[in-house]
Amino acid sequence: MAGATTATAASPSTTHQAAITKSQQAQVAGFWTPERMRSAVPIDQLLTPKQRLSGGTVAAGQPTTVAPSAFPSGGGAWTSGGKIVSTEGRVFFTYTGRTASCSGTAVTSGNKSTVVTAGHCVKLDGAFHTNWVFVPAYNNGATPYGTWTAKKTYATPQWVASEDINYDVGAAVVNPLSGASLTDVVGGQGIAFNQARGQNMYAFGYPAAAPYDGTKLVYCSGKVFNAFISDGIGMTCDMTGGASGGGWFLQFSESTGVGIVNSVNSYKINLIPTWMFGPYFGADAQNLYNTAQAG
Repeated sequence: MAGATTATAASPSTTHQAAITKSQQAQVAGFWTPERMRSAVPIDQLLTPKQRLSGGTVAAGQPTTVAPSAFPSGGGAWTSGGKIVSTEGRVFFTYTGRTASCSGTAVTSGNKSTVVTAGHCVKLDGAFHTNWVFVPAYNNGATPYGTWTAKKTYATPQWVASEDINYDVGAAVVNPLSGASLTDVVGGQGIAFNQARGQNMYAFGYPAAAPYDGTKLVYCSGKVFNAFISDGIGMTCDMTGGASGGGWFLQFSESTGVGIVNSVNSYKINLIPTWMFGPYFGADAQNLYNTAQAG
């Protein structure tokens, strides 16, 4: 019967095509000069109060200086070296015409090119970010392992559809650099899903909002607990904006800098600035990772 078939609206894409061609890659890499990297604003500081996620509503206070081997840690510069230094990095991108930053982690993957981060570090306000790059071991404008441009970026379906904080997980597949794949150059951390809650974990990132300045890799550690206002997990941690997307690790070894990624820095509650929250890595995060590592 005519008219009996109802058209179904297409679901928004969870994949964004980024720098595909060599010229696009060169343009994006060239855009990120050391000066632009230093001046990039933590994405959280560009949001309205209603939008703010990780760190954006944190009251400024002095960071706790805690040397590695002190567990738990509420936040301190990582000075022990190891694999974490090369696998963790800053993420830079353009959001609503402004240069912004987050953090991310190179993980083991089929394509040797996958970076895991927060959903709001790849897409926000209905649009994917542009000029997206990953800079492992970033050090105050220096890029010891190069600037890796994204070929594609990804977010969970729930984040793409409604920016649901329970699914604030993103990923990127980066292009080869000088003919080499990312994890062949910097290494990759393991990743796991559907793990037991309440375990001891370490969180890493490059917080860039006061009192931090984005120049150093910072970590927190402690036993995680069930989150507030989401179904995720929480940790005592004073990292601020710019740390968004940095990896949370199970079974982390301070001596080798190796662990298993099991969440990312996602949001804070301004009434409790000493707590950081991350999404629980369940089936949807696993599907995202599997899509990215095949991309």
